[in-house]
Amino acid sequence: MDVELRRVRLKLGARWVLRDIDWHIRPHQRWVLVGANGAGKTQLLKLLAGDVWPTPTRGVLRRYRLRSERSLDPYGIKEELAYLGPERQDRYEHYEWNHRVESIVGTGLHRTDIPLATLKAAERRQVARWLTRFGIATLARRRFLTLSYGERRLVLLARALAWRPKLLLLDEPFSGLDPTNRLRLAAGLRWLSRSALPWVIATHRIDELAPGLATHCCRLVSGRITSRRALSQRRSHPRLPAPTTARRRSAPAWRRRGPARPLLALRHASVWRGGQRVLRALSLEIRAGECWVVHGANGSGKSTLIQTLYGDLGVARGGSIERDRVVPGVPLWTFQRRLGLVAPELQAIYPRGERVSDVVVSGLFASVGLDRQPRTGERRRAQAALRCVGTSGLMERRLRTLSYGQLRRVLFARALVNGPDILLLDEPFAGLDAHTRQALRALVERHVAAGMTAIMSTHHTDEWPANTTHELELVAGVARYCGTVRRK
Repeated sequence: MDVELRRVRLKLGARWVLRDIDWHIRPHQRWVLVGANGAGKTQLLKLLAGDVWPTPTRGVLRRYRLRSERSLDPYGIKEELAYLGPERQDRYEHYEWNHRVESIVGTGLHRTDIPLATLKAAERRQVARWLTRFGIATLARRRFLTLSYGERRLVLLARALAWRPKLLLLDEPFSGLDPTNRLRLAAGLRWLSRSALPWVIATHRIDELAPGLATHCCRLVSGRITSRRALSQRRSHPRLPAPTTARRRSAPAWRRRGPARPLLALRHASVWRGGQRVLRALSLEIRAGECWVVHGANGSGKSTLIQTLYGDLGVARGGSIERDRVVPGVPLWTFQRRLGLVAPELQAIYPRGERVSDVVVSGLFASVGLDRQPRTGERRRAQAALRCVGTSGLMERRLRTLSYGQLRRVLFARALVNGPDILLLDEPFAGLDAHTRQALRALVERHVAAGMTAIMSTHHTDEWPANTTHELELVAGVARYCGTVRRK
């Protein structure tokens, strides 16, 4: 497929998101699209996919050519395009599409959103080949919503390729993947690069794209393409400065005064999801002022642990969870209002028409949505929280007009608006550019230094807060290591 954009603009609300885009994507070309959060990458991919329409202006052109046929719009050709991004993945959580993995990949063969017919034997074999290609054949019979965020990403990529597209559009495909699954994804893309299929991959972590995988690079700044160039086969992406390694600080004064009170404790806790035991006899105590980092492979139980600590999941019989000042008869929400939560699932369930101010105010009540208009004092607190995360100008915007990174900052504001005792952070920096990652990591460090407790899951060691005190490594739901940070 050949796609040409000429003088394309896109306006969302009162804001120009894309300005005078000129771009030509030809067969055999494999593009990497780079740019900061809010630059317009996701909207540009959606425009290529036909999910959004260019704002009508003089001289605008969006043209597709497939074989000898040309089209000035995606109608009739949209089914030849495959787009996968965080928002597309979030739909499964939002609509609770909890079908088996085999059936979801099979919808790619039928080019439908949900399964409409039972797969035939030949189709099941095709699905098995795609799952094997990405090393996830063992997930075939699992329910989709019981998978980890990273496992879901690989399943949906297998679905996108089963679609047999003529143009592949991937928005942050490596986000949320552990090192093993990043290698699986890279191997799948390298195999795919032998074909004439053109693709565009938007990413903030260019170093995860193996040399030789991409043929061209396009840079987007504030909605404008500032550069387009071919890449050499020896270096397929622009050189980035080496990431700075967090320097471990000494314990703050309040940590040296003596043992702090436990806020959360798990005793031989096992947690089941969709008939699968995800956490196995886990025991730990989390005390005030500690900063825990939880790591492990996709599917090891990190998100399940965060959801259990928050109260969305229960502990099986034979184990227990203890929460500070929560005794029989005390509602769980009284504890949840002392928590700040940032998680992919939370980002998925908010309607895109919600106003930013309402999302942040809902953090005061540990709710999703509000049952009344925010009061003046509540709006004032929301504005202060947005200012704290560097997004005070977003107060009246709708979620649909935000980039993925801007929305993640809004969730940080929601988490901090009530001055919580504990921050629960599940892959909080996924999908963020380097500048935003560093700014939000510094924000977490400041709150921990001031006495706040934090529990954070991540796949990347460069995302660990500098004042991390404890580490939990999970392997298939079992704690391989649980204790103070092991110094290198």
